[in-house]
This record gives sequence, structure tokens and C-alpha cells, in this order.
Amino acid sequence: MTLPRKDLFDLPEGVIYLDGNSLGPLPKGAAARAAEVIGREWGQELIRAWNTADWITLPARVGDRIAGLIGAPTGSVATGDTLSIKVYQALAAALKMRPDRRVILSDSGNFPTDLYMAQGLIGTIDKGYTLRTPAPQDVAEAITEEVAVVMLTHVDYRSGRLHDMKAITEKAHSVGAVMIWDLAHSAGAVPLDLAGSQAEFAVGCTYKYFNGGPGAPAFIYARPDIVETVEPALAGWMGHNAPFAMEPGYRPAMSTERLRVGTPPIVQLSILDAALDVWEGVDMDALRAASIALCETFIAEVESRCPTLTLASPRNAAERGSQVSFAFDHGYEAMQALIERGVIGDFRAPDIMRFGFTPLYIDTADVVAAAAILEDVIEGDLWRDPKYQTKSKVT
Repeated sequence: MTLPRKDLFDLPEGVIYLDGNSLGPLPKGAAARAAEVIGREWGQELIRAWNTADWITLPARVGDRIAGLIGAPTGSVATGDTLSIKVYQALAAALKMRPDRRVILSDSGNFPTDLYMAQGLIGTIDKGYTLRTPAPQDVAEAITEEVAVVMLTHVDYRSGRLHDMKAITEKAHSVGAVMIWDLAHSAGAVPLDLAGSQAEFAVGCTYKYFNGGPGAPAFIYARPDIVETVEPALAGWMGHNAPFAMEPGYRPAMSTERLRVGTPPIVQLSILDAALDVWEGVDMDALRAASIALCETFIAEVESRCPTLTLASPRNAAERGSQVSFAFDHGYEAMQALIERGVIGDFRAPDIMRFGFTPLYIDTADVVAAAAILEDVIEGDLWRDPKYQTKSKVT
């Protein structure tokens, strides 16, 4: 295995892309696959393509490819819908597993949509549930016998702080709580061992490190030994044991497929399937080592060049995912100036400049060049230009 694999991506000339932790770039072959699905399969086969192009099994086939990259067994990952829907499904199912408890535990750094889905579910159920959100470093201590479900994002979207999956899951299980991991910022970025962790559920998206494209379908994992007892809150026809029997009552599939809901997004799933080709032969431990080296280089370069920026990510690489964040009072303006000069990262309120490092297409030369351009922007006060002061809808 060699890294990076830049030749497998359609990367714009003159751009250093450090935002793959938000939206991965276009892998070569993905556009052609989409054109094939649209032009030949849909265009020529029409509805027959569900059988002739085997669309119907695509969600399971893609799920198995993802399973291999997150340390999960074959058949344990279902794909489709959005990450928010998958969070809702996992949380609703987990609460049913602990009917005598009324506390959902997350943390104050969790991605907002996870907390919103929990709040919405609490309001829908209306049975006295509460959501507790201690600081990330205080989560383990807050896991008590009152807690029904622990729901955490493995890698913090702002700072890149990495939770200890094995230790937190063990603590949850020691008090009888169910464990849900959101892998949005860790799947494809750090080695994962879901099977070894013994967590009941995990969810994630595929448009970040898996490069599945905007709107790419989400995935959900359920531990195989519990899957036949999982009660889906969203009982869609594609989660039925025999969808085309058209039975009036719901009878869930006897696998993780019961957590599918509606008709799968075939074009998006096909793009994702093609995008996953870039992972063939990749060793996740080697990827992690390369990621750490890139992040360490970037931190050293930026701190020596831009002393006014403050590292907002953990300094210890073992406590950090594949991203580095710096705090700066004028972070939004600085990021816009940086992007205009060919280095693409992103901004997260209130003051975080965020940079993702994907060894599949980023190398040391990219990192050093990006830091030098950032130095020009910060030390030269280039961010003060009035054109960078107006915020776009997407930051």
C-alpha cells in the first residue's frame, strides 16, 4: 500500500484540500458510475433495473464494504436515509431496551443534530426522559445507573477530540446502559473495532472520509447478537422481512436490514460504491500513522509561523482524530482569505478554523505549503479585506 493515492481523485489544479472531514473530493470513476446508472440502467432498463442491475441488493453490498472499514462483521451494517434518521432509529431502539430508565447521556461537544434528534424524540415519547450533556472530559464520571443510553460522537466535530471508545463502552455496560457511537468524523479517519468494542449501535455518514458525495447515504450498525430484538421506531417497507409480500402488518427483517426505512437512493449508493474503491488495500493502521504525521507537521508549522492562533485540538495525537483546529477571533474572515488562495478548510462558530487531513490525497508538501499560505493571511492581515467580512449561508 502506498499513500497518498492522489491519482485516484479528481482534485482541482492548484488547490490544497483540507476539508475532507466535511465533504470528501470526487474519486475517479464515481462520475462515470453515476452516468452509467442514470443513462444505461435507469435510462434503458427502467424499472427492470431493480433486478437486471441488482439495485435491490445494493444497500446490503455497500453496507458490507463499510463494515470492513469500521471493524464490523459482514451483514451488520445497513445503508440508506440520512445520519439524522439513523441517530433517531438507534436512540429510539436503545431506549426500548432499557424501559425502566429515563436518562439519555451525551456531551456538550456533540454535533447539534444528534442533540436535536434526542430532544425531538424525548418530546415525541413524552415519558419524562431527560438529556444530560456534561463536558466531554466528564462523560465517564456521568455514566451512572440512571442512564438508559450513552450517545456520543467518537471524534468531536469542532476540536477533533477523540473519545476512548473501548473505555467509555465498558463503563456504559458496567452500569447496564446501551452504547451508541456516531462515527461521522472517525469512519475512514481512524482505525475502528466496533465488534471488539461490544457497542450495541453505531451510525455514520459517508460524504466525509468515505468520499461518497453531497447527500451520500448514511449507515447504521447493530451488534449481531441483539439485532433480532431491536424494535425499529421507523418501520419502513424496506425494513420488512418480505417487502414485496405487501403484508398489511410490519414484520421486521431478521438482520440489520430491519433498520432500513424507505426506497434506497440508488444513484447516490452507486456513487458511494464506486468511491469505496479507493480504499482497496488500505491498511487503517498505516493510514492513521500517516494522518498523525501530517497533523503533527501542520501544528508545528502553524505554531511557528502564526503565534496569534491558538491550538483548539488536543496536543496529544492519541487523543485527536484526523483534524486540527485553531482558534482565532477572526477565524471566519481568515478562512475565506485562505480559501481564495487555494487552501480549503472550513470554519465552525464561534472562532474555530478547522483543517482535515486525509492521507489518501494529502502529503507533507501540501501541509507545509498550506501553513505558509496561512502565515501570509494571518501575519499580513489579509483577512481584513472587506470582501471577507460577509458571511455565506454555509461556513
